[in-house]
Amino acid sequence: MEKTVFEKNAIRNFVKTIIAEKIEKLKNFIEFTLDATRDIKKTPKYDSMREEMQEEIYQMQRQLAALNDLQRNMSKVLNNATERVQLGSIVITNKARFYISVSLGEFFFEGDRFYAISSESPMAKKMMGMKPGDDFTLNKIHQEIVEVL
Repeated sequence: MEKTVFEKNAIRNFVKTIIAEKIEKLKNFIEFTLDATRDIKKTPKYDSMREEMQEEIYQMQRQLAALNDLQRNMSKVLNNATERVQLGSIVITNKARFYISVSLGEFFFEGDRFYAISSESPMAKKMMGMKPGDDFTLNKIHQEIVEVL
């Protein structure tokens, strides 16, 4: 991969926006589902329908808690330039682009594919402390670090 310039702060803000949007969508869906449970008319299947909807609400609330944790953890992500991989680093390898931040998974920023991974992930643990030119193998896939931002 050729060297590319990425605005680290823009990527950080983009990830924060993705998380905030997911939280807002989930809150709206929870509210919609709560309203729907209130509108259920007494029918022979009333209890089972309410129970299923309550379970769905419970699952969404768990997802919401996890997203709120991601949002809190993003506040701990550093934004300063580094020479070695650490929390907050953008790592460009010969195979992919990683943002060491929170476990959000794949996202696209300005047409480029990134993977937001937690510093606790096996990939991040393998790369921690490395610098451009270092290489590593994880799951039989060999990668070389091209750039650390």
